[in-house]
Amino acid sequence: MSFQSIGLHQRILQATDEAGYSEATPIQAKAIPAILSGRDLIGLAQTGTGKTAAFTLPLLSQLVENKHELTERAARVLIIAPTRELVQQINQSLRTYGKFTNLRTAVVMGGASEKHQIEKLKSNVDVVIATPGRLMALMKAGHCQFGKLTHLVLDEADRMLDMGFLPDIQEITQSLPKRRQSLLFSATFPQQVERLSKSILKEPATIEIGDRSNPAETVEQYLYPVAQHLKASLLIHLLDDHQFFSVIAFVRTREDADILTKELRGAGIEAEAIHSDRSQNHRARALRDFKASKLRVLVATDIAARGLDIPNVTHVVNIDFPGQSDDYIHRIGRTGRAGAEGCAITFITDHDGERLRKLERHIGKTLAKRFSDSFNYKVPAPEGDAGKRFEKRKPRRHSADRFEQSGRSKVNKPAKKRTDWRKPKKRN
Repeated sequence: MSFQSIGLHQRILQATDEAGYSEATPIQAKAIPAILSGRDLIGLAQTGTGKTAAFTLPLLSQLVENKHELTERAARVLIIAPTRELVQQINQSLRTYGKFTNLRTAVVMGGASEKHQIEKLKSNVDVVIATPGRLMALMKAGHCQFGKLTHLVLDEADRMLDMGFLPDIQEITQSLPKRRQSLLFSATFPQQVERLSKSILKEPATIEIGDRSNPAETVEQYLYPVAQHLKASLLIHLLDDHQFFSVIAFVRTREDADILTKELRGAGIEAEAIHSDRSQNHRARALRDFKASKLRVLVATDIAARGLDIPNVTHVVNIDFPGQSDDYIHRIGRTGRAGAEGCAITFITDHDGERLRKLERHIGKTLAKRFSDSFNYKVPAPEGDAGKRFEKRKPRRHSADRFEQSGRSKVNKPAKKRTDWRKPKKRN
């Protein structure tokens, strides 16, 4: 279906044409008319299917159609997303599709200047895109006014609940005007998300594209059995193949990301790590360089598993087996986006057998194993201290990045009070 036939405002169509988009994806073709009709909506689709445009295009069209941009300025739309990177991506989409309007947006997220965000909010913007924690903090301080809000969007709702943001989401939504259009988009629909949808949506239409338990059909998936201590060497070996042009390598922890990045650089491969210990400027620069092909490998924790729309990622490599089956789906969804072909490789050790069987039951297929004939799999592990980091680690349910998106301090525990320093010295 073409965007021209869906009913979008002419100025929005002009922007999509200039951006090179003419045909709607399945989720867009079904969601956009429903949103334009004013209905609440639950949109469920695999990652990489165009969910962001599915709600940004009709929302922009409605704002222009109702001439809010030409009358009194106020925050009409609130979009909440789990990660800083996704917030910035949504903001960029709004700028692209709203190019021929004078609608204004504000980004509210942790890791960036709170003062600048407050000043931006005071300038009477039309759309606010926010992470839950920083938004909650600014609302409590009286810096966010949503009295004239008409639209609410929760994007990647399952991820937000996974990260522990349910109390914030509930408190935020309860403070918003009751008369509004509410949209919830998610790749999966667990019971917790279903309960949330019932509390904030009214008689929503439900649109589901594809099987939520399966990755995109355009992604080839393979397993590479390898010992823990040889994972970095195998990745470097695979990168000798120039078809591995743009690679995201997922690891479990921030420490592992830094170690792998150092080893890749030592082998002459342009690489950078993205995780919660890196500043927002550093992360933004790494993503920008990766998109511009200045970096060949982006090493990431699960902070990058959702929402990031990076074109032309040729391969996703799971260096560490994902803790949950849904994490696997979202990780490999960084490749094979918008109908393009992609490849996902997962390194497995002898300790991953049970989780592999669980994953294969979840996605309904057996993953093929591959071996590289020219790679030496028999190199022994280092002995002593040099080999400690290769020891098997207990898998984590969540990555160490849980709080980094929230705008809260990670650890600000008060120091224990000393009770002895004022005591007078005993005199003989």
